Amino acid sequence: MFLPPSSLRINRRHSLQLLGAGALGLKALSSSAQSDWPNKPIRWIVPFATGGTSNIVARAVANELSKQMGVPFLIDNKGGGGGVPSMQEIVRTPADGYTLILGHIGSLAVNPLIYPDSGYDVNKDFAPVTLLAKVPSLFVVHKDVPVKDFKSFVAYVKARPGQLNYASAGNASAGHLAIEALKLATGLFITHIPYRGTGPALNDVLSGRIEIFSAGTPALLQHIRSGSLRCLAVGTQHRISALPDVPTVAECGYKDFETVQWYGLNVRAGTPVEIINKLQQESAKALSAPELAARFESESAVTGGGPAADYARFIQKEQARWKEVVIKGQIKPA
Repeated sequence: MFLPPSSLRINRRHSLQLLGAGALGLKALSSSAQSDWPNKPIRWIVPFATGGTSNIVARAVANELSKQMGVPFLIDNKGGGGGVPSMQEIVRTPADGYTLILGHIGSLAVNPLIYPDSGYDVNKDFAPVTLLAKVPSLFVVHKDVPVKDFKSFVAYVKARPGQLNYASAGNASAGHLAIEALKLATGLFITHIPYRGTGPALNDVLSGRIEIFSAGTPALLQHIRSGSLRCLAVGTQHRISALPDVPTVAECGYKDFETVQWYGLNVRAGTPVEIINKLQQESAKALSAPELAARFESESAVTGGGPAADYARFIQKEQARWKEVVIKGQIKPA
């Protein structure tokens, strides 16, 4: 049937009105879904095995977030592969704020250099939420290693090049990077033995099968205080309150040496900004909770909680900073 031009204009106008109403409806549904977030459990992937600082930090913050937000934050430890499999998994999940990942010096600053074919871009496929904590790196030896201080440790290792081993939570883990930086500064030759997390690595150090280790204060303080491990130096620029008698590496003659572990919160890129902002605000609130704040202070950790933009700039600086260590230390995938 033939329709006059005026009828075509009316039908076209009606169709556009329907399309517009549909778009507004979809936008309203999307906004409603974001405002209802979260309404079910949230999975938080930690790309390391249990027992390490990453797990301690994540669980402490997750407990507070669960109380504040009324839904469980479920920690999922997935060790191995330098964190790459966990990052790949996040890329495959919906960008809806229901799957988080613990950001880490290795996965965000170093892996892009040593795993160029990982299938993702940390700066494009992941969105920063907030920096959670910076934790001092400690350099320890088993109690039976016959050294009393950092100076005698350097002399002892140099007299036995390649004969001593150090454990790490895996390639590109914070402990791996800390000792590689130490090797570059001191000229030491120590053999790297990677594990699938701080917990398994620490077990072998405590048993005496491995002589040397580096990790954060939350994982090591109890063993230092019990006498099972001897802390020779800290990686911060200034001594820490948790171990006031232990010197910094810089104090021991290696000027400007500094290495700390850090942990943040990241989500898949494309997650609605409203959800990212809410996560950041709730994380800041969690970090200021009296019990959690007191715990981090006792471990000489510096808490974060700042805006996502600040965390993004911090990641970029860390990527530039560790590039030299990766190249000079010839850090490669296991």
